[in-house]
Amino acid sequence: MMKMVDLLVRKDGMTHEEFEEYWLEEHSELAKELPGLKKYVTSVSKDPEKAGYDGVLELYFDSTADMKAAFDSEKGKEVMADAAEFIDTEQGPTLILDETVQLDDLD
Repeated sequence: MMKMVDLLVRKDGMTHEEFEEYWLEEHSELAKELPGLKKYVTSVSKDPEKAGYDGVLELYFDSTADMKAAFDSEKGKEVMADAAEFIDTEQGPTLILDETVQLDDLD
């Protein structure tokens, strides 16, 4: 399972609350339609000024090829264009990770 993790910073002129509302209520609905997406997790910072980030995004795909295909698709281009409306895409790192679950005792 491949995971993409983004540390997100809101665009200048937007409050943390506006960022959170748009991300969770508008953008998430669009992003969930990415082809091949297996899991979508959003985590909102409780203290963005201290953390330096407004949120953490996790997207899961079966493979890097599936992830690339998702973002190369028309829906992927639409998602990225929408993201640029509320995220400072020049800030915050993007990590592409091969996840191995060592313990999952949440159920």
